[in-house]
Amino acid sequence: MLKSLIQIYPVLPAESEEERARLRPLGRNSELYQQTLLGWTDIIRAADDLDFWGVATIEHHFWSEGYEVGPNPGVMNAYWAAITKKVNVGALGYVMSAQNPIRVAEETAIVDHMTQGRSFVGFARGYQSRWTNVLGQHYGTTSTKSPSAAIYNPSTSEAGFSQKDVKEKDVKNDERNREVFEENIEIVLKAWTQESFNHRGNVWQIPYPAETGITDWQLAQTGVTERLGAKDELGPDGSIQNISVCPAPYTKPHPPVFVSGSGSPETIEYCAKKGFIPAYFTNIESAHKLGQNYNKIANEAGFDWKLGQNQCVVRWVQIAESEEAALKAVETYDFDIWKNFYAAMGRRRLVPGDVLKSMMDTGLYVIGTAESVRDQLVEQWKLLPAEYMGMVFHYAQMPKEAVIENMRAYQEIVKPAIDEVLFAAHGKIAAE
Repeated sequence: MLKSLIQIYPVLPAESEEERARLRPLGRNSELYQQTLLGWTDIIRAADDLDFWGVATIEHHFWSEGYEVGPNPGVMNAYWAAITKKVNVGALGYVMSAQNPIRVAEETAIVDHMTQGRSFVGFARGYQSRWTNVLGQHYGTTSTKSPSAAIYNPSTSEAGFSQKDVKEKDVKNDERNREVFEENIEIVLKAWTQESFNHRGNVWQIPYPAETGITDWQLAQTGVTERLGAKDELGPDGSIQNISVCPAPYTKPHPPVFVSGSGSPETIEYCAKKGFIPAYFTNIESAHKLGQNYNKIANEAGFDWKLGQNQCVVRWVQIAESEEAALKAVETYDFDIWKNFYAAMGRRRLVPGDVLKSMMDTGLYVIGTAESVRDQLVEQWKLLPAEYMGMVFHYAQMPKEAVIENMRAYQEIVKPAIDEVLFAAHGKIAAE
């Protein structure tokens, strides 16, 4: 069966762009944020009641304009763990080019325990310069929009973008971002799965300093760590040579791992070799190509998966009583953030004078009546029968009542049809 997860991009609401300007900086409006949190809680409980597989938040910082105010996924996940019974909680995801990997390993392990295994973890590379550059400064990382992704997915990138437009600086920034991203995730995996470990990389030395280990740990000097700590923590001279990150996750070996991507072939290859779940923020044609490559590399790495298994397609969904009403809802709830953020960030085709058409042309939106949305997604899933689907809503610009009604219509009318496609593609596996 399809594993559907709700991804909220928290937008503090405004009646118009003029009101957003009048209330600036809206992102620091405590009353609005409090209202948003309260309604968000109702959405999470509804997802639990409606048998969604998962609920997710994001990590983005410094959103003074009020878009994507989601700076701390761990705190949100911990709270959701306390108010739900069945749904999986997680994030899409921690931006690992700017995160402390040991803190992420600890935090997510605790959430996994709080849910007794109802958790997942998402990772992302970071594409927003305003905050990625600040929080990543000690790693020497900056934001990146993968040059290869833009070339690989021409239908969603800027018109005419090609290899000649890739600047050497962009390539170097992307390479450094990916280097830090992958090394930090390697440390998270070690922390989750090894009783004790050390690490010597281009970014981290663990323990520090690497040459000597930690020589002044008092519990080593008194024999306590030798008697009670992890077996390999101490070297022959009594110095700390390995660290033991506590607690270990509840799930063995660790919770499911998602990696958000805009179509970079390198990211998909990385996910396939690691057994991670790629989340495709691309149109279905690009996702299909990427999914085929993922399937090939994953099976070469020893995984036995059919096309679409262990993969996630992300869509902005809008269900209404008519096609016209759905389009009007997109214009009301999504137009502001799309015009002033997504399109302004670049690498999205912008139809002159028609932002709404630009949004539809990305292939990321699925809108219409429940029956129309069902039929559109069935055709997409025939091309790539993904095991997971991420549904993005711009709550609270979109009222909670509208979000929950979309969720209900999706579960009742849309999902059963996709389940049939998955059963046809994956057989008995899809029914589990």
